[in-house]
Amino acid sequence: MRIGIIGKGHVGTALSTGLTKAGHEVKFGHRDPKEPVKAAASWGEVIILAVPYSEARNAAAAIGAAADGKPLIDVMNPLAQGGLAVGFTTSAGEETQRLLPKARVVKAFNTVFAVNMPTGSLGAERLTAFIAGDDKAAKETVMRLASDIGFDPLDCGPLRSARYLEPMTALIIHLAFEQGKGTGLGFKMLTA
Repeated sequence: MRIGIIGKGHVGTALSTGLTKAGHEVKFGHRDPKEPVKAAASWGEVIILAVPYSEARNAAAAIGAAADGKPLIDVMNPLAQGGLAVGFTTSAGEETQRLLPKARVVKAFNTVFAVNMPTGSLGAERLTAFIAGDDKAAKETVMRLASDIGFDPLDCGPLRSARYLEPMTALIIHLAFEQGKGTGLGFKMLTA
């Protein structure tokens, strides 16, 4: 598939590595005028929004109608000093859907450190890609992409489930940096 990645930081670059290794084409859009956001979003069959949450509005404005009808993967986490910026009555994923109402927004990959994104694994263990969205076909597309990278995808229900997924990131960041455990951490869902 053609994937337009908006944002060329650690997360966007890590996902690009995993997706291209799996045989997908990637085009970046970001602040560099040589790689415009609108061009990458228009080109992609799927769009990944991998910018800091503080830049969500600007990125959405630049994407505009290029996201209409397309799966748009929101990997952002609404982190603020001392915790989450949103979370009880909405989520970054739901806010992205409001900003781009004709996109088919899916929350995914936000619970994984960038260092583990290219393989979807931690050592020999496949990490779980927790995926939430309201559009069934868009979720299935994202689950396939996650599996292609190497993740074990898990459908977590509607987009409002992002309210549960985004705090998971706050926890893993706390463990990694405040508790000193480092980025060699990841979530894996086990079932009996």
